[in-house]
Amino acid sequence: MREKPYDRGAAVAYARRWALSRNPAYYDFENIGGDCTNFASQSLYAGAGVMNYTPIMGWYYRSSRDRTASWSGVEYLYNFLVNNRSVGPYARVVSQREAEPGDIVQLGRGGDFYHSPVITAVTPIILVAAHTFDALDRPLSSYVYETARFLHVEGVRMW
Repeated sequence: MREKPYDRGAAVAYARRWALSRNPAYYDFENIGGDCTNFASQSLYAGAGVMNYTPIMGWYYRSSRDRTASWSGVEYLYNFLVNNRSVGPYARVVSQREAEPGDIVQLGRGGDFYHSPVITAVTPIILVAAHTFDALDRPLSSYVYETARFLHVEGVRMW
């Protein structure tokens, strides 16, 4: 298995391009639980260029009915990224000061994480793009949440 760098610029460019609209290549989950993690996965894919087609435990999207839970579910995406030892992007949880553009931040309350914005800039404040409550370069500090975990994408594995 080979490794390649995660293209943070491509991930951020994608997030900026589609933050306030929808890419017609992907289903919009807005009205059935939210579209934030679907959007985060699209941005990750733009930076990774490869999906993991392992049934159930992988990370891929072919259609709204042919995808893994990790593509559109907050906890499932977290579990995929931090535990992935196979093809696709992989990440580790870092402190806020270690987060970079192209990383994902997940917001939580009461032990449950519910939102997955994409970091678009660190200026030194963190700006994000997101779906569900569509945002482009929104300050992370403007969200109301109890806890945040920062998923720093370390690289991408390929066959």
